[in-house]
Amino acid sequence: MSGPWWREAVVYEVYVRSFADSDGDGVGDLEGVRSRLPHLVDLGVDALWLTPFYRSPMQDHGYDVAVYDDVDPLFGDLAGFDRLLADAHAAGLRVVVDVVPNHTSQEHAWFREALADPASPARARYVFRDGRGDEPPNNWRSVFGGPAWTRESPTGQWYLHLFDSSQPDLDWTNREVHDELLRVLRFWLDRGVDGFRIDVAHLLYKDPELADLPPGEYDDRRVGDRDEVLAVYEEWRRLLDSYDGDRMTVGEVFLFDVPRIARYVSGSRLHQAFNFTVMATPWGAAALRRTLETALQHFSPGTWVLSNHDLTRHVTRYGGGSLGRRRGLAVTALLLALPGSPYLYQGEELGLDEAEVPADRRQDPIFRRTAGAEAGRDGCRTPIPWEADAAGYGFTAGDPWLPFGADSAQLAADVQRRDPSSVLVAYQRLLATRRALLQEEPGDEVVFLELDEDLLGVRRGWLVAVLNTAGEAVQVELAGELLESSAPGAEAAGGVVTVPAAATVWLRS
Repeated sequence: MSGPWWREAVVYEVYVRSFADSDGDGVGDLEGVRSRLPHLVDLGVDALWLTPFYRSPMQDHGYDVAVYDDVDPLFGDLAGFDRLLADAHAAGLRVVVDVVPNHTSQEHAWFREALADPASPARARYVFRDGRGDEPPNNWRSVFGGPAWTRESPTGQWYLHLFDSSQPDLDWTNREVHDELLRVLRFWLDRGVDGFRIDVAHLLYKDPELADLPPGEYDDRRVGDRDEVLAVYEEWRRLLDSYDGDRMTVGEVFLFDVPRIARYVSGSRLHQAFNFTVMATPWGAAALRRTLETALQHFSPGTWVLSNHDLTRHVTRYGGGSLGRRRGLAVTALLLALPGSPYLYQGEELGLDEAEVPADRRQDPIFRRTAGAEAGRDGCRTPIPWEADAAGYGFTAGDPWLPFGADSAQLAADVQRRDPSSVLVAYQRLLATRRALLQEEPGDEVVFLELDEDLLGVRRGWLVAVLNTAGEAVQVELAGELLESSAPGAEAAGGVVTVPAAATVWLRS
């Protein structure tokens, strides 16, 4: 493969709390991740992305950072991080870490100082404003539910938090904020990380007028996605380019306007931005084709995301159970045939469904802030079942911080490794074949084939992939050698390929 490693890398998201627990406290940790690196090597991914493991009061499970350059004792320590990084690199895996630049924890030293002394310079590092009498400065709503403003005291100012009240937004018009985040990036780059995933990368700058929004509407251009933020990433790009080893950034730009997302990766800005449009596309060949055509037109190459720690697992979105697993695997196989970087979420290689979490076990601040009206994200964050017959399914020797999904014994990793028809084995096979094919450099040009309405076919050089969204097998007039199928029953003979129902096949044409 030519070019930087990240252009075609398969990146695996590790939600640290739920991956593997080494000390029996029920919460995953860095040593647990290190112990399970062989799973990632066997799976065939190129890199892992670690969700936040920094010092935090854990009101949003690590996305409320109190200290950016240290490891929370819940997850280990800096020496443990260094061991994980060294072992990952020795195994041929790159390591991407999360950075949270939009907000800090309310326990951050800056915010504590800002509350303690209204005359402190720290005050200007956050968005404090006078209210309108006893009302907030504007009518903005938190992404997590409820108002986006909290009053510091009964007679004081209000501070902005686009997420939980424990996550005050930084003011990126203040140069000190820029300098501090650059210092944080240098700290982790100097330790040897290969890149950064940037949390809510589009929200750093807000409308300076903080004007009201129309009732019931959310306007990305006022709340965020402002042109000023692009200069931040140009500065970050210069920093990363000053290091060797093709260090990279990927932004969580949670928008669905693809041309606007593309601004973040044009020129010398971010290396990648997540493309959530596939995630939002319903099952069906025509809809998927429109989504893929738009993405391929604007990204060169792009990213492909079906699930992560904020999204309902795609197996459930595609119908749940065996049907959802079959459809999810089919779409994954199609995406793996395209140019770009697929981002996998832990547990999708096991075909895990969204878990049912009882109300008394839910921990997501969304559930709390909406008084239970919204379930939140706990269902996609339940622990990984490693061993069907082990206590705690091999995840923990203690009580897990969230309950396991109902399908944990059936879909445990050790069970699937022994089953050649399992989702796990299919992922391993597809990733191994993809890696081998990329050595032959099929190129970035993609041509869409004109097929029946239930079929979506693409040609990338000599590689052809066909997705069948119908409920029965379909025969297609295509000549070539059958390389892979996401489901049994595929055949290629006499210039005709049989594509099983809800499956994708790969051909060498």
